[in-house]
Amino acid sequence: MHQSAPHRGRRRWSALAALAAAAAVVVSAGLGAAQAPATGAAPGRTAASDLQPKTPPLTTPWTKDVSASNALPEYPRPQMTRDAWQSLNGEWQFADAPSAGTRPTFGEDLDERVLVPYPIESALSGIQRHEDHMIYRRTFEVPSSWRTNAKNRLLLHFGAVDYQARVWVNGQQVATHQGGYEAFSADVTDALRRSGPQELVVAVTDYTDPKQQPVGKQRVRAISSPGGIEYVPASGIWQTVWMEPVRSAHVTQVVATTQPDRQGFTVRVNTSGAKNPQVTVTAFDDGRRVGQASGAGDYPLGLKIRDPHLWTPDDPHLYDFRVVLKDRGTRADTVASYAGLRTVGTKKGVDGKQHIVLNGKPVFLNATLDQGYWPDGIYTAPTDEALAFDLEAHKKLGFNTVRKHIKVEPDRWYYHADKLGLLVWQDMPSLNDGEPPRAVQDAYKAELREIIDQHRGDTSIIGWVPFNEGWGEWSSQGTGEVADMVEADDPTRLVDAHSGVNCCNSHGDSGKGDVIDWHTYTGPASPSPTADRAAIDGEHGGFGLVVPGHVWPGQPGAYQMAASKEELTDLYVANQRRLLDYSEKCGLSGGIYTQITDVEDEVNGLYTYDRKQLKMRANPVRRINEALSASGNLGVPSASYPPGTPGLTGTHAYPADGTGSTVEDTVGSADLTTTGGVGRTEGVEGSALSFDGTGAAESAKPVVDTTGSYSVSAWVRLDATGGGFQTAVSQDGDQASAYFLQYDGGANKFAFSTKSGRAYADTTAEAGQWYHLVGVRDAAAQTYTLYVDGKEQGSFGQCLGDESTGPLAVGRAKYDGNPVDRLKGGVDEVRVFDRALSEAEVGQVQ
Repeated sequence: MHQSAPHRGRRRWSALAALAAAAAVVVSAGLGAAQAPATGAAPGRTAASDLQPKTPPLTTPWTKDVSASNALPEYPRPQMTRDAWQSLNGEWQFADAPSAGTRPTFGEDLDERVLVPYPIESALSGIQRHEDHMIYRRTFEVPSSWRTNAKNRLLLHFGAVDYQARVWVNGQQVATHQGGYEAFSADVTDALRRSGPQELVVAVTDYTDPKQQPVGKQRVRAISSPGGIEYVPASGIWQTVWMEPVRSAHVTQVVATTQPDRQGFTVRVNTSGAKNPQVTVTAFDDGRRVGQASGAGDYPLGLKIRDPHLWTPDDPHLYDFRVVLKDRGTRADTVASYAGLRTVGTKKGVDGKQHIVLNGKPVFLNATLDQGYWPDGIYTAPTDEALAFDLEAHKKLGFNTVRKHIKVEPDRWYYHADKLGLLVWQDMPSLNDGEPPRAVQDAYKAELREIIDQHRGDTSIIGWVPFNEGWGEWSSQGTGEVADMVEADDPTRLVDAHSGVNCCNSHGDSGKGDVIDWHTYTGPASPSPTADRAAIDGEHGGFGLVVPGHVWPGQPGAYQMAASKEELTDLYVANQRRLLDYSEKCGLSGGIYTQITDVEDEVNGLYTYDRKQLKMRANPVRRINEALSASGNLGVPSASYPPGTPGLTGTHAYPADGTGSTVEDTVGSADLTTTGGVGRTEGVEGSALSFDGTGAAESAKPVVDTTGSYSVSAWVRLDATGGGFQTAVSQDGDQASAYFLQYDGGANKFAFSTKSGRAYADTTAEAGQWYHLVGVRDAAAQTYTLYVDGKEQGSFGQCLGDESTGPLAVGRAKYDGNPVDRLKGGVDEVRVFDRALSEAEVGQVQ
């Protein structure tokens, strides 16, 4: 059994009840308020359910705890609680439907049984298959004490339904909603019968694969073909369904955000149905009243706090609120809420660059990638205890942050993060691959805004991430526009416009948002902060280990496999030490390790997918993580570097005018040796090396320190354009080249690259033409710059240069420990410098 970290003031609810008097809102320590008994078993069934959950490929420690009588019974909305409520989770009837527009037949039993709120592809649902179209049905009874009428209304709430939902009560349509990650509600009062069972029917359509909609990593094809980084989908109702009585004038949302000076909150109490809403918000700290504000509903109120106590990961202090709504002087509603006092932003450091700060102080956001998948419930944790487990594991292992990766969780997940003291990067679930049409773009933005609106009061969320690695991205300009939209919608949090902007299908850096975010496996990445934006490593690591008996069916994979728990631990600690180096030397503001648990065939988790095994040794992991979490700084002054060898001769030069397998170094003493299909051809002057895509010319050892400043130049000719990468010159690191002076066939452009970043030429390349390429690494400026024919092209910022452990290589590169990107063409006059050339010097080298 796990034990939550203490939450200051949870015991204070009894004091709040006394203060609320006749309109008391009584909430238990777990926020599972005094719930009216769930009623209405599936129609046509006895109270003893015959629903039989299926057997998942892997069970978790909580699988056995799930049944029709206790399916996620906890209060689902911790940030706005009322006394009376009723869960509608449990056994429902179920049937597939022929099309999206199918109108259900009311008053008739359906053939199958499903356990709500587990998605139908999950074993816990009892269905364990995908359907594009589905119908749910059950009955419920309204407690007689709720007395629904013109002044007393009944609200029906859905935590989330993926993707399109239509809802009927007693044959009357009461709601429609599109979006798989947002809550929605309906006032069903006017559809109710006077007494007896009420019929509730929900029709859902969720194509997942063929249609462009936010899906994250869900793919129907993963059901029959598991593997890779795409997973079994989660269709239908996957969060709690519940109902509650309210007055016609009632509170719909309480949002408390911290004022910039951290002396109090700005509280907005949104209302519905009130003619003249007036609200009073009272703040309590351990049962003691510490602030109060009154004013009009639906407008921000300033709530000053006496002796403010800030919320931090080390001290997740939360204040409780009692909110009273009056309409025309008469009390209409009372709700309870909570929030922590904290601000997040960026601040310029001693290096003149931006760094992330929490409550005005530097913080290193030390996180894992948390995808929120479960082998038994897929998107839905089997129990609330399970929901909290991954977050508690973060705290136990020394992390202070979580990146919630292209999924949005139930409200209780953020409540647990608030209590535990975990900072959260919140992703927007991505669209399927491919450029979406305008209508899909608009729907995507509308859903993103809805998600932001619903979670704007969560203390733990410190930043929004609209895009990941170019998935579903339509243009760099579009990404910038979305980032601006998010910043305008929620100026109290950071915006990471594009996590992994250097990776995969990215359309390039829009320059917008508060953060530069790179992904590098195994990494970590070290993007340089700038005067405008802080920098983080958005994903790195990915070290894997197979634990027999705890593996999903399929082919296990990771970015780098380990053979034992000890090796995995050593790989992790060494990787995080490099990240610590980037924090201390570069002012990097965060790093995100992939990942907290295995997910299906991805075995790169700290825990196995079933959460039964920690795959690393806890103490070394915790020690390095605690050091990282405590390493926040505001940058360091620029380091000084040796001036290097003066002049334009360089430290090594290879004119390639000789014959045989040796290419003489005419300046230094690091001759190259050719292997494979390497010959001589006519060069720019004299002879050049020719490559047929099989060979290379290599030195015996590194010829330049790639962690400092250096430059490398070469004349390059391509036999053909298009295709993949072709590298003219590189120098080997342990797993990848420290740099790549190369051609990218996909972009049809030359580039100067590291494994994390790439500086492109402005124009496309042509076959058969000689080009003079120069790559310059300026360690002091933390930049990599490409020059083509003496003219500056692209540039990118990377704090530290990647380390070399192996030879200078002409005609190939190295990646994932293997030789790759072999050249077909010619190379002449390779020259290496142990300093950064100026633009003027580049022109003279040519």
